Amino acid sequence: MAVITLTKLTDDDYEQFILDNQRAFRFGATEEFGMRDDHFEEDSEIISRKTIEHSISTGAAYRIRENGKIVGGVVLQIDEKTQHNHLDLLFVLPEVHSKGIGFTAWQAVENLYPDTRVWETCTPYFEKRNIHFYINKCGFHAVEFFHRYHPDPHDPETGEQNGYDSDEGFDGMFRFEKQMK
Repeated sequence: MAVITLTKLTDDDYEQFILDNQRAFRFGATEEFGMRDDHFEEDSEIISRKTIEHSISTGAAYRIRENGKIVGGVVLQIDEKTQHNHLDLLFVLPEVHSKGIGFTAWQAVENLYPDTRVWETCTPYFEKRNIHFYINKCGFHAVEFFHRYHPDPHDPETGEQNGYDSDEGFDGMFRFEKQMK
């Protein structure tokens, strides 16, 4: 029986974590679109190195392990005061998809942060696998859809405060919430 655990990201694994994250998200996009450049942030990546590094530096990053072997990762933003927490990144390596690893890892996250009142996350509109996962498996609800006519005001790349230009090719993101308490 597979045992899924979360272990804190170490400095020694930092670079591989970023590469694994990018590979997992690139897999989903290429599965949906092929190698179309308009869905990639930089150098054929769905999530830029800068975005991942920022998330890690401001959050809590963990490796997902199956029987001790690295199979994915997760980055969380934990607000100790409000307990309105955010799942920045959750990925499972493509070669171990559809084995229940992501769901078991998510359950471990919930157990690790039992005082959470609300979990929030976002995913691109085209990531049908993610949308199914968050809604049908994990119990999140879609609460908002960001797109060129309704940009996320907190997103540094598409938010209104940054002069978002609707011709930049931003296609949309779903925002999900899961009420815990």
